[in-house]
Amino acid sequence: MVTCLCSFVVLCWLVAGWLNIFNIHMNPTPYLSLIIPAYNEAEVIPTLLQRVESALQQLVRAYEVIIIDDGSTDQTPTLLKEAMAVRPWLRVLRMQRNSGQSAAFEAGFAAAQGEIIATIDADLQNDPEEIPRLIPMLDEYQVDMVTGWRKDRQDSAFRRWQSRQANRIRNWITQETVHDSACSLKVYRATAIRGIKLFRGAHRYFPTLVKMRGFRVHETPVKHSQRFAGTAKYGFGNRAFVGIMDLFGVRWMKKRYLRYQADEVPRNSA
Repeated sequence: MVTCLCSFVVLCWLVAGWLNIFNIHMNPTPYLSLIIPAYNEAEVIPTLLQRVESALQQLVRAYEVIIIDDGSTDQTPTLLKEAMAVRPWLRVLRMQRNSGQSAAFEAGFAAAQGEIIATIDADLQNDPEEIPRLIPMLDEYQVDMVTGWRKDRQDSAFRRWQSRQANRIRNWITQETVHDSACSLKVYRATAIRGIKLFRGAHRYFPTLVKMRGFRVHETPVKHSQRFAGTAKYGFGNRAFVGIMDLFGVRWMKKRYLRYQADEVPRNSA
């Protein structure tokens, strides 16, 4: 009798696990959409996909991963095409030319189907394993966006100094209090980011842009790792000079942004 009962429990456990796996991969509407811009990241792609899959399986819910190939000229397109054949959760968008992170994010947001949207960089300095930890914070803190703070950055001393100055200037001009606005590790309720129209360099101001739309933002420390392989695609000149006009533009937008609510009056109301 005990043996039969144990066998029945084991059988139920196996069936439940099989049904769960079936639901994760066959559910046409994913719970989570993970968006990853990638530009010439052939050295990273295989490890990136392995770690992302391992991390998101912890959710035990349907997910999709959208990699935006930002006009790569190395083996990135080939590796992604091969990966799509064996990973049903992977979608790939190919930009016709290199258009930058902001354009890649906007394309990804438009394509995302999940009710929760997460973002990371492809270089694995953002740990994919952090995503399952951040998602519950949306409900825990009653917010619409959780943005990462690379409090212990694993970069050179100059790059850390550069980032501190950039955030200090960014907060001063835009009247913000975010420690690390440019960290790509973020989690959103889809309603907070879907439909947003970006501009070149806008990815450095996502917390501010989301707040401007009337949504709530929580910032939390996250892990930061050394670059897995390859080299950074943006240097000091790109960060220090290209964004100056953007800073004043965002400040202007904050002051001029339309905030209103209009409710239609029912026809049969008194």
